[in-house]
Amino acid sequence: MNVGLIIVIALLALVVATIVNGVKIVPQGFEFVIMRLGKYHATLMPGLNLIIPYIDTIAAKVTRKDISLEIPSQEVITRDNAVIITNAIAFINIHTPHKAIFGIDNYEHATSNLIMTNLRAIVGQMDLDDALSSREQIKVKLIQAIANELEDWGLTVKSIEIQDIKPSTTMQASMERQAAAERIRRAAITEAEGEKQAAILIAEGQKQKAILVAEGNLEASRRDAEARIVLANATKDALALVQQGLGSDQLPALYLLGEKYIATLQQLSTSENSKTVILPADLPAALQGMFGLKMK
Repeated sequence: MNVGLIIVIALLALVVATIVNGVKIVPQGFEFVIMRLGKYHATLMPGLNLIIPYIDTIAAKVTRKDISLEIPSQEVITRDNAVIITNAIAFINIHTPHKAIFGIDNYEHATSNLIMTNLRAIVGQMDLDDALSSREQIKVKLIQAIANELEDWGLTVKSIEIQDIKPSTTMQASMERQAAAERIRRAAITEAEGEKQAAILIAEGQKQKAILVAEGNLEASRRDAEARIVLANATKDALALVQQGLGSDQLPALYLLGEKYIATLQQLSTSENSKTVILPADLPAALQGMFGLKMK
């Protein structure tokens, strides 16, 4: 083969290779970071781009899509010395590719460590109950804490979601024991309150009963007194009638005493312990002798 022809073919191949190396097609969603002679030169946008072959080189192909980072689980100690387990997922975006490439070594690993460190610091300033119930508050504080650092690396944090935040196994067992003790305490308080209310109701009932009994006794006494007054008035009227009919001052009294005497003897005769009741032959004379009355 002719040497000249070989040289021509070699030159043509070199020209083609140079043209191919100088034309770069960047796919959608990516940007290429270009270095020229060892220094950052430019960032190629999606589409057709031209570079200087052998002088310009592609340092990195960077995605412009959101990147999800799994933040591994870690133990965090709260302000009240409780141990909890927490993990998260972060969504970041590279807005300045050359900063992400030249500003930090392995931006994904650095971002993950930064989030873990700030998450420990934020939760460490909270009590256990607040930490377990304040995911949104933790998220907001975490984004604010890392935003400036990520900006220096050409990154933007789009969102951080706290996936799990729960007590450790040991802490969970302790909380369960505490909850059981609290339930027992509340049950004891409820039972004591019930007994207290029952005692109050019983005392109130006894009080009302005593009041009603006293009122009943008072009413009975009043009515008994009224009955005695009525009986006395009736007896007085009866004696007046007897005296008027008999015409003697002592006969009415003698009549009344005789009536009482006979009633008493009647009660004695019906008593379980009664034996024999002997009546005097002359009842009026006996009454006169007993009470010192004299017949006129």
